[in-house]
Amino acid sequence: MTEMKHVSEATAVKAPVLPDAQTVTEVKHWTDSLFSFKVTRPATLRFRSGEFVMIGLLGDNGKPLLRAYSIASPSWDDELEFYSIKVQDGPLTSKLQHIKPGDQIILRPKPVGTLVHDALLPGKRLWFFATGTGFAPFASLLREPQTYEDYDEVIITHTCREVAELEYGRQLIDSIRQDEMLAELIGEGFADKIRYYPTTTREESPKMGRITDLLKDGTVFRDLGIEGGIKPETDRAMVCGSLAFNLDIKEILEGFGLREGANSEPKEFVIEKAFVG
Repeated sequence: MTEMKHVSEATAVKAPVLPDAQTVTEVKHWTDSLFSFKVTRPATLRFRSGEFVMIGLLGDNGKPLLRAYSIASPSWDDELEFYSIKVQDGPLTSKLQHIKPGDQIILRPKPVGTLVHDALLPGKRLWFFATGTGFAPFASLLREPQTYEDYDEVIITHTCREVAELEYGRQLIDSIRQDEMLAELIGEGFADKIRYYPTTTREESPKMGRITDLLKDGTVFRDLGIEGGIKPETDRAMVCGSLAFNLDIKEILEGFGLREGANSEPKEFVIEKAFVG
């Protein structure tokens, strides 16, 4: 994408005004295919950790080109963070990957989504199942005080093809463990409840394999010292990944006796259907 040009008097008449504009404050490229960025937060925006909003840029036709993006920052943060793939011929990400601090994006301030605590019945152990950039809503929930008030144990599984694709999540969890402000906000020792279980499917790493296979053969439970697998009486789960992944995890969870819930009818697990990637 070419660099954005400064609007001159000659072009100001033609250039459409960017609706619902927010300013980019930070951009970090993790791999050739992954990046994260932060933008200003609208003063009126209220959201629950785990929800998503529509963000985007103006398309070549001058109309907003929007996609659903989970908010990776927690509900109490002053800025909004997002985690994205780069698709070189993608209508939006082919352009979005070139943003830099000071640029503007469109952000529709109407958060929605199913990956929220309200959609789950009370439990003792919470599972986050993510692939790729599906880690984003859990980046929000891992920094949400209610997560640790409601559960004794929080297990985050993250499956990617290569080790470098796990780096965003790994660094975030490391920062959570060392964050004095979070410890003050949530309570000392809260991070001890987090159990991080990253796996890769292509590049060699300490734990290889798809999380679905590792659940089916019991490897996850043996590694984490969990007897009896997932139990509907105590375990709750949130799922965010590709459509195929979501369906596979759904089948596995239902096999353990868990039921899929929603905002209007809380149950034992929820899936973010808006996310595909």
